[in-house]
Amino acid sequence: MTSLFLTGCMRRLCWLLALSLLPWSASADGAGTWTASWITSLQSIPRGDALPPLYRAPDVAGRTVRQIVVPTLAGESVRLHLSNRYADTTLDVESMRIAPARGMGAATRGPGAGVTFGGHARLQLPPGGEADSDPIPLKLLAHKPYAISMFMGRAQKLQAWHRVASQTSFVSAPGDHVQDVSADAFKGRFTQFAWITSLAVARAPAGSVLAIGDSITDGMRSTLDSNRRWPDVLSGRLAGNDDAPAVLNAGISGNRLLSDSPCYGERMLTRFERELDSQPGVHTAIVLIGINDINFAVMPVRKGLDCDAPHTLVSAQDLIAGYRRLIDIAHRHHVRVLMGTLTPAGLPNERESLRLNVNQWIRTQREADGVVDFDAAVRDPAKLQNLRTAYDSGDHVHPSDAGYAAMAQAVSLQQLTHSTASASAR
Repeated sequence: MTSLFLTGCMRRLCWLLALSLLPWSASADGAGTWTASWITSLQSIPRGDALPPLYRAPDVAGRTVRQIVVPTLAGESVRLHLSNRYADTTLDVESMRIAPARGMGAATRGPGAGVTFGGHARLQLPPGGEADSDPIPLKLLAHKPYAISMFMGRAQKLQAWHRVASQTSFVSAPGDHVQDVSADAFKGRFTQFAWITSLAVARAPAGSVLAIGDSITDGMRSTLDSNRRWPDVLSGRLAGNDDAPAVLNAGISGNRLLSDSPCYGERMLTRFERELDSQPGVHTAIVLIGINDINFAVMPVRKGLDCDAPHTLVSAQDLIAGYRRLIDIAHRHHVRVLMGTLTPAGLPNERESLRLNVNQWIRTQREADGVVDFDAAVRDPAKLQNLRTAYDSGDHVHPSDAGYAAMAQAVSLQQLTHSTASASAR
């Protein structure tokens, strides 16, 4: 046992040493200051032989995976960040390209630009590894779709993803199809993001706003391939301003403030600091989290894969203590934090009382830098525990496209476009 442990440690040390010498490591960006224009947050894929269909990853070995992303800032030079977090095998990318997409499908408008890492087309990342691409000379337009194509190694497996992307990704027939302009080879479909966690542009002084939370920030039940999540709509509202920041979506469906999940990612208290460290241009964070902590405690225990485990009972004071820790983390990173009130979920009396107590604290506290009253924006004025009918996607928890638009309208643009100086002065 000891010899195995030491061997593992030696491999880790050797990899860290090698990474520090590579020209594509995070410390060598080659183009000055970078600001993320689009991001997504990864979560591990549950392992097992009898997983429900929702958790079965597509076959990507020796195939080309094409993902569509929509940046929220324009730029003349682009950098992609790849992550092999949560995997226990090497990430093997044989070639990679980025090109403007023709609509939201797999076809592109021309062959685009190749992506390299330290001057090499091929990238092999060990388990847990991260890598920034070389700067890519590409005129990037905000709010337009881009196709990122990756030809995967012959033994490649998908072990981590962003599960609820609200965006279709594509898998080709076997072979290298990264330069294909046509969508003909891309018959496979899946609705997750994988490996690519950030698209950044060079020298964007307006910085970025991080929207972080659970499925309601993730945009669950919004229209597929339409960019109707509330952070998307917020970015559209900002688009006319010369000093508009990027709006980055770090929502994970099912995520909780206080508990990890085998399906829904690490708890917010664990991942929040990592998200801030990964995006140095962030000056404001909008936090909306807690409804799953309230609900999952009473969900039935499921045999096999129990995504809601642990079924931890929480109090308002438990959640408030967690919010205070998030606020402290943000302020230590010189980031302003706006706390969002929890939206209606048609809860029974005991859980509704807990939600209302949490919202009362959020509205009256003076520890954060502001409040976004999402609850007031979407609740039914006649039945405060419910979403307005027009804002309900049908499950009485997740907003419709119109509901997400109303949430975006609840955010004060002034708080987002004039916050860099006050945040850096902390």
